[in-house]
Amino acid sequence: MEHRLLVTFEKVATVLSFTRAAAELSYAQSSVTGQIRALESALGTELFDRLGGRIRLTEAGERLLPYARRIIELTEEARAAVTGTQEPAGTLTIGTMESLTSYRLPPLLEYFHHRHPKVRLALRTTIGDETRQSLRQGSYDLGFLMEAETEHPGLECAVLATEPLALVAAPGHPLAGGRETGTADLLRQSLLATEPGCAYRDLFERELTAVAAGEPVVFTEFGTIEATKRAAAAGLGISLLPEVTVAAELAEGSLVRLCWEPPFTLRTLLAWRAGKRLAAHAQLFVEQALRLVSEQAGHG
Repeated sequence: MEHRLLVTFEKVATVLSFTRAAAELSYAQSSVTGQIRALESALGTELFDRLGGRIRLTEAGERLLPYARRIIELTEEARAAVTGTQEPAGTLTIGTMESLTSYRLPPLLEYFHHRHPKVRLALRTTIGDETRQSLRQGSYDLGFLMEAETEHPGLECAVLATEPLALVAAPGHPLAGGRETGTADLLRQSLLATEPGCAYRDLFERELTAVAAGEPVVFTEFGTIEATKRAAAAGLGISLLPEVTVAAELAEGSLVRLCWEPPFTLRTLLAWRAGKRLAAHAQLFVEQALRLVSEQAGHG
């Protein structure tokens, strides 16, 4: 099996798209298709099911994928060891989420862009369960999580920062003004939220449900943090969000913090598959994430 065929197979298996794999590998789509067919011919089995415009791994493809990733990693390590290459290089597929990409990761991404241009970062916006599953399956090399728990089965996790939360509303909201607010008071308000699956939204909903005495807890969902913030600033309701995402609005006064403290604590984690031997460039990313994200959170 040729190394380049395994690299192409791994990319297609990760993104499940010949077109997207071709773009990320800087190949023509016909080249990607031809390489996959050559690998299937060499192995005597189909690796992908073609379902109209979609593809998925066959059982044989699922079995091959972890071996392909291991061979690719070992090849990169061997090349660096033999050539004495000092500059880190390679691709990292990283699961992340909107709040972290926009508000926590810019110093880290800027560092790699300027200091280690041969390390290519492929960010995938996913949340919670999807990120953890992708890490366990090997689809992601690393993943950022914002969770109450700091340990997850099948994963190794490094805690980067504690993430304070803020319950926010427009300045003229009835609950604004500094008076203490109980959880029961929140049930009578219009609740705004991002999509389900965000740990802070799910924990907030669980807390409200616990005091709702069987009454349904209804959120108006806006999908993104930016849309949720704008809705709150326009007076459409209240929302619980990571403090780092609303710091600018609190400082300028377009949002105010309500006097309610969540009874749970979230932390930002960087995770990878347990037992996985991190390549040199992945280990470097972990080290710099611990330094830069932690520093930024400490001063944020």
